[in-house]
Amino acid sequence: MKIRKMFILSMVSIILFSGFVTRDNDIYLEINKGIDIFGRVYKEVALNYVEPLNPEEFMLAGINGMLTSLDPYTNFIDQNQQKDFEIITKGRYGGIGASVGVRNDKVTVVDLIEGYSAQRQGIRIGDIITMIDETPVSKENLENLSELLKGDPGTAVKIIVKRETVNEPIIFNLLREEIEVRNVTYYGFVPEESNNAYIKLSGFSRAAGDEVKKAILDLKSKKEISSLVLDLRGNPGGLLDAAINVSEKFLKKGQLIVSVKGRDSLSSKNYYSSEEPLVSDVKMILLIDEGSASASEIVAGAIQDHDRALLVGTNTFGKGLVQTVLPLSYNTSLKITTARYFTPSGRSIQKIDYSDKNKVFEQNNRIKSAEFQTDAKRTVFSGGGIIPDTTVKNVSNSYFVQTLLAEGMFFKFATHYFNNDPAKDWSGIKSNLLFKEFTDYLKEEKYEFTSKSEKLIDQLIVTGTEESIDKNFIDQLNKVKIQLDGTHTAELEKYKDDVIFEIREELSARTGGREGRIKESLKFDKQFLTAYNLLSDTKKYNSVMRK
Repeated sequence: MKIRKMFILSMVSIILFSGFVTRDNDIYLEINKGIDIFGRVYKEVALNYVEPLNPEEFMLAGINGMLTSLDPYTNFIDQNQQKDFEIITKGRYGGIGASVGVRNDKVTVVDLIEGYSAQRQGIRIGDIITMIDETPVSKENLENLSELLKGDPGTAVKIIVKRETVNEPIIFNLLREEIEVRNVTYYGFVPEESNNAYIKLSGFSRAAGDEVKKAILDLKSKKEISSLVLDLRGNPGGLLDAAINVSEKFLKKGQLIVSVKGRDSLSSKNYYSSEEPLVSDVKMILLIDEGSASASEIVAGAIQDHDRALLVGTNTFGKGLVQTVLPLSYNTSLKITTARYFTPSGRSIQKIDYSDKNKVFEQNNRIKSAEFQTDAKRTVFSGGGIIPDTTVKNVSNSYFVQTLLAEGMFFKFATHYFNNDPAKDWSGIKSNLLFKEFTDYLKEEKYEFTSKSEKLIDQLIVTGTEESIDKNFIDQLNKVKIQLDGTHTAELEKYKDDVIFEIREELSARTGGREGRIKESLKFDKQFLTAYNLLSDTKKYNSVMRK
């Protein structure tokens, strides 16, 4: 009997083991087969295609095409991209302290970091960059701009800009410096006379937790903190370690922060808070929006699941996939998705299922919305990023105002206003006068706005003309369009507060930089004002928190 049992156990072990061996052999056989086919195709096309090919670019096209079939976060990082990737991890780079973007088809300075060469030597937000060293700049070569501006600290770069009100190009000879990317871009008591602390966290590089700690301790040294708003809006995330470090500043020691689950149990891990919180007994609110992603969602999910704070704003982005960076040869790397994030209650942060109807994947891991419970038995949901406890939108209800913002008209006006009189104290200007100057500027620029209704009427007119519809009907449509056009001024007047808010925020950035922009925006910020009102009403706050 004993021998029989041993024989059965041995046979079961052999069957199970041989199953694993067979499965492993099958996948390695398929991989080797794929490598052989891919290599043969690459070689034959590179050597025999009718036009000479660039072997390196052709190889990159093949790699990127293959990775595109997975998800947007699995990427091949070549030598040129390596420096940009190191900025995210290290939080430092060699540059001039300016951010650029396209405004009205021109490569324009959109932000300056205080204290670095660009700001110190007089470059302004709104300056149009026309040349860097000997390279002409346009929106067509925007992708190469980072490579031109960044470099080793101590090296020089010549930048030529065009500025409104100045006829001749302005030449700046700047010295690149080591730029430290700040994660906490602003903190203070807001309103100033209150005991409500506000911290704007814009990134998650390695120093994020230390910067949050420094901000809290500095605020505590000035006066007692009775409530706190942590602003994660527009924060695209960063490092997992940084998210854990930030969460520890608010959660109790030993509480679960996030679970990382990979392809098998060996690649799964739970992360717990390992330190005592800096602020454990004050009311707290997190501000989130669709720009809050990855590490931001880890912090928001952990704090919500443990009922440490209320979340105010809109649904987060929904990036719950974990990436690992694997170094490759020739100073290149592979950033590959290796796991998924789950909040303490078990919620998946991921919104989009990239395996859906994709033949590359062996199975479809469809993400479904499901109910989960926080520590206080509040119901929360998975499958769509992190959902706030109180939903508040921060965009204007006016399509006209949204269009003006999207087309950069507030940015252009602020640049025009500031460049014409840089010494002017705009903060004392009454809103009515500022509004009038803006509407006059729109007329000077001959700005034409077409509403959704007008676009539909234009389509009807074109279709009606093509189908030879009665002329009287076409004339009636044109009259309605003229009437609609006349309502635009009335709509601007109706949403004057939204217009003034956008103008003052842009002007604040011209004179006070990033800090000035944030401080001014909080005066009109619907999401922040909702959060502050909740914090000021203990009964209402406790009711939502179920205390």
